[in-house]
Amino acid sequence: MTTAASGPRILLFTGKGGVGKSTIASGTAALAAASGRRTLILSTDAAHSLADAFARPIGSEPTQVAENLFVQQVDAQHRFEQSWAEIQSYLLSVLSMAGVDPVAAEELTVIPGAEEVFALLELRKQALCGEWDLLIVDCAPTAETLRLLAMPEALGWYMQRVFGFQRKVVKALKPVLTKASGMPMPGDSVFDAVERLHAELDEVRDLLSGPRASVRLVLTPENVVLAEARRSFTTLSLFGYRVDGVVANRVFPEAEGDDWRSGWVAAQSAVLADVEASFGGLPLWRSVYRPGEPVGAEALQALATELYDGCDPLADPDGPGPLRITRTVGGAVLRLALPNVSRPEVELARNGDDLIVTVGSYRRLLSLPVSLARHRVAAARVEQDELQVRFEEMTS
Repeated sequence: MTTAASGPRILLFTGKGGVGKSTIASGTAALAAASGRRTLILSTDAAHSLADAFARPIGSEPTQVAENLFVQQVDAQHRFEQSWAEIQSYLLSVLSMAGVDPVAAEELTVIPGAEEVFALLELRKQALCGEWDLLIVDCAPTAETLRLLAMPEALGWYMQRVFGFQRKVVKALKPVLTKASGMPMPGDSVFDAVERLHAELDEVRDLLSGPRASVRLVLTPENVVLAEARRSFTTLSLFGYRVDGVVANRVFPEAEGDDWRSGWVAAQSAVLADVEASFGGLPLWRSVYRPGEPVGAEALQALATELYDGCDPLADPDGPGPLRITRTVGGAVLRLALPNVSRPEVELARNGDDLIVTVGSYRRLLSLPVSLARHRVAAARVEQDELQVRFEEMTS
């Protein structure tokens, strides 16, 4: 059993919708459980499919489906009521004063992606309970996952820069604001609820960017799918999440005398060559195309045994992670892995203690450590799939 100090191994599976992500995640979980690891697999995808994969009814609490193997379909409504009820109650009172229909008001006060957010809070709970050696997360398709994983840091910036100031203003001017606007002002319980939600999401980020957590990309050998996986690799690295490998699913086996299938094999081989070039240095596991989906713990375990072919797919990830800072004489160098990115695609700005890194449509507000707060950006470059920012001490 993993100790609370070290925490469980956490492995997230994501990929474009329809690539077989849930099947690969479930197979990996079944293989881990068979090796003696006490394993929990849960889903942050609103379209839960784990019950289908294991051919068993799955409850809102961990449900045992085999020895050492538990599956959970998160009850997002229950988590919502725990973490959002106080905030929603205040918002409903404001909308009621504004004359909004109660049914419409309730819909307006449910945050987008709430099921995935509160599934992550359930992940935090399970990671801290000390019951598991391995937590596997069957994530939503990549676009939703990327937005979700960017949320804790973005919310943290808002809480630090804006929320504290708003709380002080409301506390000082609450009677005046209430009288002037005719609307109820949030009380301490509302602010406390928001701060509690932020703190829990911050813990989720620490867990998922920690040394025992990694993301595994699942794709099929198609150019459109590969393009999305490449972008995901870049964006996950931008936000500090480690990718530890790639699974190519539904690969056609070689076929002699079958021109139609030989054509597919040739097309897939060309894409797989691009996969190897795009994710150089990462393990690439291949799963052959099957006439039917494996269903049940034994069939899923057999798939994973063949897929990983004797290697340890659950070893802790190696290396320092996507973000690291090294000291130099008179300054420091910040290095951020940005695979498959060229210099013109990166925008860099400094705003106070924040380094703003923009790659395509994604922007990260990277709060600099205190040790760099009094340093200026002297130079920056993109080299060997890495953003390198050199800081120099400011002279008085």
